[in-house]
Amino acid sequence: MEEALHERCCHSDGASKLNDAAVADLLEFLRIDVELEPAASADREQTSCSKNVTRKQRNWERRLEVKRRKRKEEKQRKKLNRLNKDVNELQLSKRVIKAVTKERLEEARAAGLRLCVDLSMTDRLTDKEISRLAGQIRRLYGSNKKSLQPFHVFLTEFREDSLLYKECVRMNDGFLNYLIDVTEESWFHLFPSEDVIYLTPDASEALEYVEEDKVYILGGLVDETIQKKISFTRAKEFGIRMARLPIDEYMVKKPNPKNFHSKILAINQVFEILLTFRDTKDWTKALAAGIPPGKGYMLASAASTDVTNSQEEL
Repeated sequence: MEEALHERCCHSDGASKLNDAAVADLLEFLRIDVELEPAASADREQTSCSKNVTRKQRNWERRLEVKRRKRKEEKQRKKLNRLNKDVNELQLSKRVIKAVTKERLEEARAAGLRLCVDLSMTDRLTDKEISRLAGQIRRLYGSNKKSLQPFHVFLTEFREDSLLYKECVRMNDGFLNYLIDVTEESWFHLFPSEDVIYLTPDASEALEYVEEDKVYILGGLVDETIQKKISFTRAKEFGIRMARLPIDEYMVKKPNPKNFHSKILAINQVFEILLTFRDTKDWTKALAAGIPPGKGYMLASAASTDVTNSQEEL
């Protein structure tokens, strides 16, 4: 009996010890789990927070990049619009200017003051002088295009098989489209002789006015030509009225080291003088506009001013 009780007690005690150990292990496990759970939760919260921050950062960077790209595109669009506007205005301006110029030249051809370049004497010119004459014709036409009151320009005795014609085509862009009258005929057969005034530096009569009903003839010679009185002789042969620019009346010789003075002008220089006088009715302005300083002449009014200033200095 005692042995059975003791055995039971021992068994009960062993079981109790076993149960205590199991309970202790369970509590330890539960304690550990309880302690670890808040740390894991914190880690998860921290990780979640970090992901949110990263996501927001990326979203913000994307929005910022989109804004930057839009601003850049807007700047480029505005710049392109400005460029297109400038180009359109420039093109429009060129078209308008071209149309107005063409209209003026066409009106001049219909009822403008007539000026003729006599090209009957080119056989007296060297090849170099012919090339220079072609350049002068280009400049003459350029001045006429810019004028508010252009002349009706003629090129007479101008043959297509001539060297001058070839040089004009070669040197002058758009020469074949010039709004001028080109003919192989002589001016003498085109205009009544009483309407013609041949401009030559050798004439005794000074030109006082530019008359609307007259035809002004310029000899197609260059200022390098040494031969004297060529245009004078030609006009005299036809019994045509001649006149010279009033250089002696409004200008004086000015001192220069070479003592060089010349009244022989290129055709484009004479033409510039006629254009300016027609606009201003002032020979001093016209001569100053067309006669280069290298010709050795200066306005008499300017010379008087220089003398007065010199006397005052003394």
